[in-house]
Amino acid sequence: MSNDIPAAVQRALDAIDQLDADAFVAAFAPDGYVDDWGRKFQGPDRIRSWSGAEFIGKNVTFTGTTVATPGNPVTLLTQVGGDGFNGPSHFTFEVQGDQVASMTITA
Repeated sequence: MSNDIPAAVQRALDAIDQLDADAFVAAFAPDGYVDDWGRKFQGPDRIRSWSGAEFIGKNVTFTGTTVATPGNPVTLLTQVGGDGFNGPSHFTFEVQGDQVASMTITA
C-alpha cells in the first residue's frame, strides 16, 4: 500500500485481507462505528454482527485499492468482491490515536 495510510487503517485492511473478524473489530476504538451506506453500527458487538452478516462473513475482498484522499480522514477507493456486494466503493476512515474511529462506505 502506501505511506498515506495510517497504521490503524492498515491494521483494519490487513484484517480484511485475512478475513480475521477479531482483528477487524480490534482495529476500532471502543465507541468506533461503521457507516454502511447510511446504516450505522457502533461499538464492537454491532460492528462484529454487521461484519459477520455483510462483510468478513461474506468473504469480502479488496482489489486495486488506492488512496483517493489522503489525510485524516483518509478515503480509499477499492473494488469490493466476495459473496456479498461487488463493485467499486469508497471507504473513508477517521483515526483517533492508534484506532479507527469510523469507517464510512459510499459509492
